[in-house]
Amino acid sequence: MTWTREDMCRRAAAELKDGYYVNLGIGMPTLVANYIPKDMRVTLQSENGMLGMGPFPSEAKGEVDPDLINAGKQTITALPDSSYFDSATSFAMIRGGHIDLAILGALQVSEQGDLANWMVPGKMVKGMGGAMDLVAGVKKVVVLMDHNAKDGGAKLVKQCNLPLTGTRVVHMVITELGVFTTPLRQGYDGGQVDANRMKLIEIAPGVSTEEIRGKTEASFEVAI
Repeated sequence: MTWTREDMCRRAAAELKDGYYVNLGIGMPTLVANYIPKDMRVTLQSENGMLGMGPFPSEAKGEVDPDLINAGKQTITALPDSSYFDSATSFAMIRGGHIDLAILGALQVSEQGDLANWMVPGKMVKGMGGAMDLVAGVKKVVVLMDHNAKDGGAKLVKQCNLPLTGTRVVHMVITELGVFTTPLRQGYDGGQVDANRMKLIEIAPGVSTEEIRGKTEASFEVAI
């Protein structure tokens, strides 16, 4: 038994705090918005120029506005206090360190917190998007991804062999098998984390450490 995608998104939502400004990456990370506690004030930012995104619209209720989209080109809704601005202002927020947390997908994460999430050589690429700016500018980066690639290959690796988005930028990784912290976490929140080791801090129900080690190339310490 492993965590479902809903379980993974719920666990990622546990990293949110009241008052946070948060950027959710394309794909599974967008679903984290469904698990923000109702009594928590979290403002979602989209790098295409919107602050304060509402839930996904209902076609049945006629809420779809084709002109109102997030950075992943998904239709969204606005809130009473939503604001709109140009891309220059949006990236000034990101580069200026005003976004507290980014939850992103990944192709690979190294044991030192390096991130590769924007291209596979030889495959068509639409563009970098805002990924490099996000990992360089936000205060904390959480990766939400499948533990292994479709061919079974490791995605938690000793060293990324795909083009990097950023070096030593990932603080936490959540997969269907468990939760890992990287050496960067110590610099983020003062936690007692070995400065040179990735750590496994949570395991999904029914999953063993032996199974995780068998599916992981990166070195890690079990801290449970």
